[in-house]
Amino acid sequence: MSLYQRSSLIVDERSLQGFQEKRILVIGLGGVGGYAVEGLARAGFKKFVLVDFDVVSESNINRQIIALHSTIGRLKSELFKERVLDINPQAEVEIITEFFDEKLRLELLDRVDFVVDAIDSLGPKVGLLEDCYNKKIKVISSMGSGNRLDPSKIRIADLAKSKNCTLASRVRKYLRRRGITKGIPVVYSEELPIKDYLKEGRGEAVEASTRGRDRTLVGSISYYPAIMGMMMASYVIRYYIEEE
Repeated sequence: MSLYQRSSLIVDERSLQGFQEKRILVIGLGGVGGYAVEGLARAGFKKFVLVDFDVVSESNINRQIIALHSTIGRLKSELFKERVLDINPQAEVEIITEFFDEKLRLELLDRVDFVVDAIDSLGPKVGLLEDCYNKKIKVISSMGSGNRLDPSKIRIADLAKSKNCTLASRVRKYLRRRGITKGIPVVYSEELPIKDYLKEGRGEAVEASTRGRDRTLVGSISYYPAIMGMMMASYVIRYYIEEE
C-alpha cells in the first residue's frame, strides 16, 4: 500500500509529485511550527530545512508533539529530523540548530520554495517577513496562539486584516515603517486573549532559555497551537494544489 494512497484519493498525482520537489523552510519547531512540519510531512512533502536552537523542556509537554519526558533536554531540530524520516525514510531533512538571525536568514531564503514562519521573537519575525516580501518568496506566518481557548476563531487572512492579536498589531506596525502594508498571509485568532492571572499581582512564571535569558511563560492549551500549525500546513498544501 502506498504511503500516500489516502492522499491520492483527493489530491491528483501531479500535485503529490510537486509536493516532493518543493523545499520547505520551517523556522520555530514549537507547538505551532512542529505541527506544521507534521502536517506537511504526512501530506507528501519531503524536502525540509528545519531551524530551531532550543531543547525540549518539561513545560513543552502540554502542547508540542515531540515533547515527552523521554525527550526532555534533547534538541528539537534533531527530534524532528528523526520524526520526519520515520514518517518518510526518503525525506531530505536539513537541520540548523542556531538562532535565526539576519546572517542565517540571508543564507537560507534563496534556496527554499516556501517559508513557514513560526518565530515567536518580534525582531527576527519582522526581518524575515520583510525579506520574503521583497524577494517575493512565498510565506505563511503564525501570529499569537497563547492565552486562547476557542479554535473556531482561528483564521487565515492577510496580516492587514487580522484583529485582536497583539503580536499581529506589532508586526503590522513595524512592517508599515518599512513600506509594507499588505501581502503577508497569516494564521491568527480573532479570539480576545484570556487575561493571564499570573499578571494580576501574583508575579510572572519564567523559564530558563538555552540562550541564557529567562523568558516569561504564556498560557497555552494542548490543541490550540496544534490547530494553528495544521492550518499553516493546509495553506501550503492548498497553495500547491491550486497552483498545479
